[in-house]
Amino acid sequence: MSDLRVRNPGWAGNTGEFDLTEEQVRGDDFVGTRPVEGGHPAATPSYAYMRAERDPEAPLFEGPYAERFEKLLTRYPEKRAALLPTLALAQEVRGHVSPETMARVAELLDLPDAYVRGVTSFYTMYNKREVGRFLIQVCTNISCNLCGADDVLEAFLSTTDTELGEISKDGDFTVVEAECLAACGFPTCVQINSRYYENVTPADVPNILDRLKERGE
Repeated sequence: MSDLRVRNPGWAGNTGEFDLTEEQVRGDDFVGTRPVEGGHPAATPSYAYMRAERDPEAPLFEGPYAERFEKLLTRYPEKRAALLPTLALAQEVRGHVSPETMARVAELLDLPDAYVRGVTSFYTMYNKREVGRFLIQVCTNISCNLCGADDVLEAFLSTTDTELGEISKDGDFTVVEAECLAACGFPTCVQINSRYYENVTPADVPNILDRLKERGE
């Protein structure tokens, strides 16, 4: 029986004879830092929603985040349509979407509390409880599973000394399973906060965790 664990070289978009750095592939060297206030209104709904630095007690929304929220509202015909990006913005600020956060979002968008709770609880991308500074999501769906995802998941759990969904003692890490991260050509795929890591093997895990502690990304 042939070995199914064949690694696709490089990152997505960087295969064959291309010679690109990780920064070039990810766009880090020319995109720069996105402004907290959102920049152009058209870009505000697509912002990343998980950051290492957040405050569970932070108000919703003040300062540049209030400006970004107002820009979000301009992108939709009615307030209700802005619910998903507003929840994402709340999670970016607080790190998770608590019942209190849901109630505040409902107030801001003139929606019933139950409606906001129903939407929030439907999507796994919203954390309903606190997580570590780095939320590590390991894809264990079929493509990644066939290529060793279970071993990668176990490596993250053992190296961080946590169980699934638990926050590590230093507060840095929470490891969970993801159903699919849509990077089936580059298994095993891992999403950490809003950044993808592809072709991950158990041997890569210590370096990834060291990088997170050192660079914060």
